[in-house]
Amino acid sequence: MKLSRRTLLATTAAVAAGTGTGTAQATAQAAPSRGGRLRTGFERLAADGYALLDGERVGVVTNPTGVTRDVRHIVDVMHADDRVDLVAVFGPEHGFRGTAQAGGSEGRHDDPATGLPVYDTYLKSGRPLADVFTASGVDTVVFDIQDVGARFYTYIWTLYDCMEAALLAGKRFVVLDRPNPVTGRAALGPVLHKEFATFVGREPIAQAHGMTVAELARLFNGEFLTAPVPLETVRMSGWRRSDFYDASQLPWVPPSPNMPTPDTALVYPGTCLFEGTNLSEGRGTTRPFELLGAEGIDGRWAAAAAAEDLPGVRLREAYFTPAFSKFQGRTVGGVQLHVHDRAAFDPVRTGIALLVTAQRVWSGFAWRSDHWIDKLTGSARVRTMIDAGAGTDAVVAAWQEELAAFRRTRAQYLLYR
Repeated sequence: MKLSRRTLLATTAAVAAGTGTGTAQATAQAAPSRGGRLRTGFERLAADGYALLDGERVGVVTNPTGVTRDVRHIVDVMHADDRVDLVAVFGPEHGFRGTAQAGGSEGRHDDPATGLPVYDTYLKSGRPLADVFTASGVDTVVFDIQDVGARFYTYIWTLYDCMEAALLAGKRFVVLDRPNPVTGRAALGPVLHKEFATFVGREPIAQAHGMTVAELARLFNGEFLTAPVPLETVRMSGWRRSDFYDASQLPWVPPSPNMPTPDTALVYPGTCLFEGTNLSEGRGTTRPFELLGAEGIDGRWAAAAAAEDLPGVRLREAYFTPAFSKFQGRTVGGVQLHVHDRAAFDPVRTGIALLVTAQRVWSGFAWRSDHWIDKLTGSARVRTMIDAGAGTDAVVAAWQEELAAFRRTRAQYLLYR
């Protein structure tokens, strides 16, 4: 992928007009982080007296992760501040206050705490979502949700859909940045092929993208939207690309019910692939995505996976009984991942190795009949190669050329060192 004409036009227009992406571009040129106490995009917005939102009717796309350092929700904080004209909230999958499970949302309602109207964005895109923004009466849409760093985590596509809808509705868009909890060091894994686009991957980015939401917004604006939306990004200070989430000293609020800890986010870009199989991905346990298994699996899988000599992780034979989801109430055998060197750990390679070895040692292995694995990996290649007997090295080698191209494109939109 090359620097797109849209990127050049967006930058030129912003500089000429002094609006739209102008602040985003100026923000990108700010002094690089040197570490120290991290301040989120919201913290910097508030410290500036919300000047970026002055005179605007504001709507916020957020969920329970949109909190301050002292765990107050930003909607509650902004609603109580006369300097902000907050008129609407937009809830994604799981809802604004987080009352819905996977595949659910809270619907249209008035928030009991603030009285603000809450609009449902889940499974809406394009003109229907633009109509929601228009009906809400907002001038500016603000996005503040904690991502976990994987292409198939749907909040980044809520971001994409909301940017597209804001463009259609003639609204300004502001992204308040938060850390990528698994660092922003590198992009990993296969890149989505457009014919496999769904809500778990709208556009061709890597499976572990290694970007923050503000960086992704800049990428979406420059490479994928039909025209650039007027975009502002409020970057963090004190964040470095090598930082894991615990370095932020921010509270961890589960972004979704099965993302309980930053440890979950660390393995998720690889082990979420087991959603595309008949094995449990650990939903219904206290360690989702760290525990994997099925009835009929014994210690041979852990032994085979350990023989792959995967960097940074140890694999333990494990038995567990999911309280819900696959194998509910039944004892299954499998593995537990124990990451001992986060810097060396490669979640995508690990996920592929676990798929390869599971199929090799367990005769009951099967892909989901709807080939969901293809949506998760972004093409049919991983499934067909593993079915043909390819090993981990061959599968990983197959996406390196497209990954290198994505890394070159990604580099143009990074905000931090």
